[in-house]
Amino acid sequence: MATAESETFVRALARGLRVVEVLGQGAPRQTVAAIAEAAGLPRSVAKRFVMTLTELGYTASDGKHFWLTPKVLTLGLSYLYALPFWRHAQQAVEELSADIKQSCAMSVLDGHDIVYVVRVPTYRILRAGPTLGSRLPAHAVSMGRVLLAAAPPAALDAYLTSAPIRRLTHATVTEPDRLRAAVEAVRTTGVAWVDAELDEAICGLAVPVRDPDGTVVAALNVSLPSGTFSEARARREFLALLRQTAARIRAAM
Repeated sequence: MATAESETFVRALARGLRVVEVLGQGAPRQTVAAIAEAAGLPRSVAKRFVMTLTELGYTASDGKHFWLTPKVLTLGLSYLYALPFWRHAQQAVEELSADIKQSCAMSVLDGHDIVYVVRVPTYRILRAGPTLGSRLPAHAVSMGRVLLAAAPPAALDAYLTSAPIRRLTHATVTEPDRLRAAVEAVRTTGVAWVDAELDEAICGLAVPVRDPDGTVVAALNVSLPSGTFSEARARREFLALLRQTAARIRAAM
């Protein structure tokens, strides 16, 4: 893997991508000065990057402010289209959500977070409901537990050592030993239940999605209102359907 000190690391590309990230955060329209400050770049360098992005069609400008254009979506969609399961998964998760009348989603692990690659909401039970591309801390959600359980032991060790395992509610598991035990339990049972650890209003049940070789490539979950569903009830009503949907997605790969 290339690092900032390696010969294969292209600093200009890294800086350009950082400018795109900055434009996707904060104010919708930003000046060169604001972009430079947020990206940690000299103003002259930031200006060259946004002018290049504008020439390529990824940003637009009114002469003072710059903003992202819809062309940026092609970068993210390229990732989704490259996933071997995505086209089949979208329909399968939509049908699952319609069948059980609950919000369902799929995610992958990226660093310390899960990233939503499919999301079918029925009603909003989070104050700021996640959408496609949203990131959530892996330690506090059911899909994160599933994906961490699928990681090699060395990767789990590294996660527990380096991840910012913050307490988000009174129920969040933050102690590394307890979190490891919870992940190991998921590795044994193949199902994760997390209640009120990310948000006191939400709980979730998740299972792995495997490719034809048996490798876990994503997690699939149902999100439920905490206090309404116990783990036993969620397993009874949804576990078989989650596993059936995961198997359907696997068969379509």
